[in-house]
Amino acid sequence: MNTISTTESFELGVCYYPEHWPEELWADDYRRMVETGFTIVRMAEFAWTLFEPEEGVFQFDLFDRAINLAHSHGLKVILGTPTATPPAWLTERYPEVLNVTYDGVTLQHGMRRHYNYSSSKYRELCARITRQLAQHYGNHPGVVGWQIDNELNCEINVFYSESDHQAFREWVQAKYETLEKLNEAWGTVFWNQTYNSWSQIFLPRPTPSPMQPNPHQALDEKRFISDNTISFARIQVDIIRELAPSQWVTTNGLFGHLDSHELNDQLLDFFSYDSYPQFSSISTDPQEADPLLDRSWSLSLTAVRSISPNFCIMEQQSGPGGWVNRMDMPSPKPGQMRLWTYQSIAHGADKLLYFRWRTATMGNEIYWHGLNDYHNQPNRRVREAEQIGRELAVAGKHIVGTRSKADIAILRDYDNEWDGEYDVWHGPFMWQSNKEWFKALQKRQIPNDILYMRSKTTLEDLIPYQVLVYPHPAIMSDETAELLDQYVQQGGTLIFGCRTGYKDTRGQCYMRPFPGAARDLCGITVEEFTMVKGTRLPTSIRWGSDPEALTGADAFNDILHVEEDTVEVMGTYATDYYAGKPAVTRNKRGKGEVWYFGAVFHADAALKIIDRLHLHSPVAEWLEFPSEVELQIRKDENNSYTFLLNFSEEPATVQLKEQRTDLLTGSTLSGSYTLEGFGVLVLY
Repeated sequence: MNTISTTESFELGVCYYPEHWPEELWADDYRRMVETGFTIVRMAEFAWTLFEPEEGVFQFDLFDRAINLAHSHGLKVILGTPTATPPAWLTERYPEVLNVTYDGVTLQHGMRRHYNYSSSKYRELCARITRQLAQHYGNHPGVVGWQIDNELNCEINVFYSESDHQAFREWVQAKYETLEKLNEAWGTVFWNQTYNSWSQIFLPRPTPSPMQPNPHQALDEKRFISDNTISFARIQVDIIRELAPSQWVTTNGLFGHLDSHELNDQLLDFFSYDSYPQFSSISTDPQEADPLLDRSWSLSLTAVRSISPNFCIMEQQSGPGGWVNRMDMPSPKPGQMRLWTYQSIAHGADKLLYFRWRTATMGNEIYWHGLNDYHNQPNRRVREAEQIGRELAVAGKHIVGTRSKADIAILRDYDNEWDGEYDVWHGPFMWQSNKEWFKALQKRQIPNDILYMRSKTTLEDLIPYQVLVYPHPAIMSDETAELLDQYVQQGGTLIFGCRTGYKDTRGQCYMRPFPGAARDLCGITVEEFTMVKGTRLPTSIRWGSDPEALTGADAFNDILHVEEDTVEVMGTYATDYYAGKPAVTRNKRGKGEVWYFGAVFHADAALKIIDRLHLHSPVAEWLEFPSEVELQIRKDENNSYTFLLNFSEEPATVQLKEQRTDLLTGSTLSGSYTLEGFGVLVLY
């Protein structure tokens, strides 16, 4: 498993819903898809009732015709299992399959993702429809692969049906074996929460303080949801592997409370993602300094690459986006759709499908525009797609199979992400510091990876990186600290932020000086710490002796105390009652070094560290370009492709000190080159 393609061509395509359109449109749609340069289509992920109009009665005529016609036009088909939208007959007859909210409200038919993963009846019916589809299409020459469900844990990622409470009870019993161990892990002696029967165990439920469960129980809840989701997906995957062994399996995701790395490792041939860069633009904090807008979507694509180095974009934004009552995103400007396409490719996509072929005329997504508008007449988005199709028909075969290359990685882990959803003393800081470090590296034109720390992570996974940034890992085991120490001892540079290392894997605080498990690595202790909010003024950090070298520290501050002679103070607090105290330290350890930054990162602070580490762009010797342009590199043993993506609407001047060829046009470039607004170069 975990291989994206057995072909040497780039698969470009589109999502298509033949059931939404008169059948007389299909042939013309397929013809124009091929003329656009498309080779692959996805369909059927929301079509359960069409396959099974009543329980146990199956029909395939509509999709037989749609798939056969697509195949006759030379298009390959990705078939979705339709389990994200159970039929009305199913939810009426078996209401136990419906999801239930934290407050006990049963979610009803009328949207999508209104089911729970734990219902034995729902699992049975999902297995049956999957088996019917796999038996019918498992040897169809036009079907090349399967998408399991659709966007697991999207819309809602918590589950409180009676089946879920029972499944959680069984999950914790298997994990802890005894109530004594569970009570210890959850710290139930606090507030007299001790359990003396397994029947007393539930998922978090409403309490006198709304949405305020035991934090250790809440962390296990997220772990359970992830395991349960993977268990649900496995049912379908096992059936497809049995009945359609020559067809690949994927699913589209990156949603909450799901260990997507484990999902991919256990079940998928490769991971798929739905790429909508304007989500980043419309969700930007108005207080954020110098936001990256749609460019910051590259950070999400970097996370996808950590799951599957070569992945599929199952849905690529191709028009203005929005449902009837939310997500009102503007239309991409001329060139932006092409820019976003190559943004996905630069980060590792080897297959890419636009969402969707034609904008729906009914339902919640009538404003989630596709390539074609309602009227089905030519438009500039279609023309832009045709240009991309022509380019990738030639260039795609060179790109497929190459992998993105970076010397710096930002570390994450699921325990801290899930614990940080509830714990405001570290959770929000991780997302801010991730974004600010990414922004700083982008300004210096230095690509980075995201690397998830997992039980499977080895020293060999860490060694390829010159620098690792682990912003706020509150939960850190001694085993993780030891692995990171091995990385440092052999020559690596490791950078921590405040709130590091003070919790164990249960989410309980160590009875050790902060930073707990990371104390020996850092050579410091935390003398005191404080939130910076309310009436407290933002604090500043002074770097070295320069009174003008100040950066902000305005969310949380660790006041540091040097414990080892190997530690050098790199910055001190410039204001507040702890002025003059260490704020930033560097500890020489073995052949490497460990930095501790006592605050939450802003880009300007990250830039100070980048400069002091003398980090440079990997193309600095032969290429110069402004900070508005993103750099990504994909390479294999023989070839290297440098992607330049201009996220500005204005032209950018690129200086080439060596002659290069643009893969997309075949043009030879040297000296000064003007990269148009939203323009793309792929140099080799």
